[in-house]
Amino acid sequence: MTELATRAQAFGLIAEGVAAGLTAPWRLYLARGCRYLSLSVGDRVEWNAWRTHLGCPELSVRVYDAGGEIRRSSVAEVVLDGCRISVELVEEVSTDDLDRLLVADPTTIEPEER
Repeated sequence: MTELATRAQAFGLIAEGVAAGLTAPWRLYLARGCRYLSLSVGDRVEWNAWRTHLGCPELSVRVYDAGGEIRRSSVAEVVLDGCRISVELVEEVSTDDLDRLLVADPTTIEPEER
């Protein structure tokens, strides 16, 4: 796909991914004017597959509190012909997950510490 000038071309990009075997995103947002396309996926495997398929070089991760639940938002982005495309995964994480982020090598934690 060389251009994302129309809605049909943007949806065609998603259809190509699904036809190639990727799981369809559970949510798709296409901004008016086709300058922003956002895909929400269900798990890390789907997120990795879509970001690889689209060639997303920019990755960001944000951890935040959502009403008492801790969530991690992973976003991969790429710009194709002036259209910013993002693939987002939102996961609920526990404080155990956060504790592992503070350790340089999680495999060195003793079993009783886990």
